[in-house]
Amino acid sequence: MTDTTDRLVAVLAPVLGAVGLECYDVELAGPNKARTLRVLVDREGGVDLEAITAATQALTPVLDADPAVARALPGSYLLEVSSPGVERPLRTPAHFGAAVGVPVSLKYRNAEGAVVRERVVVVGADDDAVDVDVDGEVRRVAFDDVVSARTVFEWGPAPKPGKARGAATPRPDQRKPATASAVSEEAR
Repeated sequence: MTDTTDRLVAVLAPVLGAVGLECYDVELAGPNKARTLRVLVDREGGVDLEAITAATQALTPVLDADPAVARALPGSYLLEVSSPGVERPLRTPAHFGAAVGVPVSLKYRNAEGAVVRERVVVVGADDDAVDVDVDGEVRRVAFDDVVSARTVFEWGPAPKPGKARGAATPRPDQRKPATASAVSEEAR
């Protein structure tokens, strides 16, 4: 996070907490004359339209009147309040820590300085870096090298234990008894 977003989170998080929501993330995007302040809110069980409305109503007077907000965010902007979504951005060590075991699209600078995008699974995180599994190899990526990261939603049912996602399971009418070949040879 930047100093501006850190200052905004410090002001907005308690306001959201008072209405039962967590300040998941704050992002300031766009050019100076057309900026958007995105406030992502979350809670156990997810958020609905009523929660978004409550967050917007609680945040608006604070954003309009708080001197700390005016210093952090001078000028005009558009307020956008939403949930982080199914494919949520990961920016902080806490975000990565909450995503352990989850597939992630990770864009980062490698040791040579090249930007690489890989699909990984988060295996751990601390204040300095995230540990990820890339095709069975665990790598440590410093947060300073992370360009962007987002959880990946995988469509379809979860794989059964011991089965890889996408492994074909024959329909019952396509299965042959284990002794089919032995019975066929005995019948000859």
